[in-house]
Amino acid sequence: MLSVNELEDALIDLSFAEDIGDGDHTTLCCIPEDAMGKSRLLIKEDGILAGVEVAKRVFARFDPDMQVEVLIGDGSPVKKGDVAMVVTGKVRSLLQTERLMLNIMQRMSGIATMTNRYVKRLEGTHTRVLDTRKTTPGMRMLEKQAVKIGGGVNHRIGLFDMILLKDNHVDFSGGIANAINRCHAYLKEKGLNLKIEIEVRNFDELQQVLDCGGVNRIMLDNFSVPDTKKAVEIIGGRYETESSGGITFDTIRDYAECGVDYVSVGALTHSVKGLDMSFKAAVERVANKASVDSAECEQARTKFKAC
Repeated sequence: MLSVNELEDALIDLSFAEDIGDGDHTTLCCIPEDAMGKSRLLIKEDGILAGVEVAKRVFARFDPDMQVEVLIGDGSPVKKGDVAMVVTGKVRSLLQTERLMLNIMQRMSGIATMTNRYVKRLEGTHTRVLDTRKTTPGMRMLEKQAVKIGGGVNHRIGLFDMILLKDNHVDFSGGIANAINRCHAYLKEKGLNLKIEIEVRNFDELQQVLDCGGVNRIMLDNFSVPDTKKAVEIIGGRYETESSGGITFDTIRDYAECGVDYVSVGALTHSVKGLDMSFKAAVERVANKASVDSAECEQARTKFKAC
């Protein structure tokens, strides 16, 4: 299994391959190879910053000579007008890494910002906000990092680090008792030590789980608020509890006040809006068009007509 760093590097390499292809011809045609420059990451919207450390990996992987001065770190609140980092290096490198860095940081910051809103919504309760596996293919590790930066808690990373018996698993197994028993037999056979969570859709299934036992957490799927409160009372602290399914920012506190330990929110990663930011050249602009060398302009026009 690939490590987190290996997965991130693979994503970065693939992203550069699909973006640059056989060359960034726009940059190559107008920027000298030895030209040096500086760009600033300008924040254009209030939120929580995330992806700074990943951005540093992007720059280093493309051009190890790029220098990054971090002014605002991951997890920090930012507001419109802030400068989060300054990057110095070859202008070609600055231009060719700009879009990938922004794509990653805007998405991660958007996730961290939304997660932080949900977390603050639950202040005063013991309930924690969970993410899900509803992530962008190839970007799960980054999006899971962003949830943690925003104050949320990662659910399972993938299919390998936890047992989660969903409705389809239960139905294909022939019922709750069969699913749980087969789960324990498998873990014993493979010598694995994984936590077990099971999803229930109604009170009948909940009672079957309580009768069978052998799980760590019970997921209450698409339960109403009143039914959630009743279910938590029935469970009585014997197992961890999680609410899931159709829970929004407006309703999440109602579920938390039922006493559940966790609330999972797929929208943290599948419906997030990126935080607005830009990567701008730190150069002095020409104040007067007349100051541009007219001879160079005429030379360019002559070459264009000749093509």
